[in-house]
Amino acid sequence: MRISGMIMIVITSLLLLLITIMVTMNIEFGWVFYLTCFGQIMVVLMVYAVLTDTYTTDKTFDDFYEDRPIAKDRD
Repeated sequence: MRISGMIMIVITSLLLLLITIMVTMNIEFGWVFYLTCFGQIMVVLMVYAVLTDTYTTDKTFDDFYEDRPIAKDRD
């Protein structure tokens, strides 16, 4: 089963958020350390999953940003 790039982003973000919560709650150092190491591995896997994802779009750099489109010259 192949996990998409967006799912990897969500999983990695939740893991790193969990680590932050564990640190603020003074959880034992060993748990935080090993989850941080695992989180770093997850970041590398996340980057790989995003870069190798088969996502395609018809947008180009000429389209600027989707939330603020610019008018194209109609020559």
